[in-house]
Amino acid sequence: MRLVHRPESGSDRFETVLASDVDVARSTLERARGLMFRRSVPDDYALVFPFDEPDTRWLHMLFVPFGIDAVWLVDGEVRAKKRLATFVGLGRGRADTVVELPAGAAESVAVGDELRLVE
Repeated sequence: MRLVHRPESGSDRFETVLASDVDVARSTLERARGLMFRRSVPDDYALVFPFDEPDTRWLHMLFVPFGIDAVWLVDGEVRAKKRLATFVGLGRGRADTVVELPAGAAESVAVGDELRLVE
């Protein structure tokens, strides 16, 4: 499974693969644990949190010893993006899907762009 980035229509940027190593956190336990207690993640990694409907989704960096890029999506469209700092980072956004990537991986992603999981 891959996480594909499609820039907003009308953009001169091209579709790219943001991550080719993707985990999906579906269970309550997987969602609660997130990236806590991991020492690192590969450069091409993404952790995806799907939810049934859009709502305010909070992320924290407690027990996460590396920074991440967090992206909040509604129907695949980027609604917010934030770099979260090691241990003390906190973020929130309205989303039906949240994506966590290594810090810097979402540098080219902008609000209005599209992110999709592709087999």
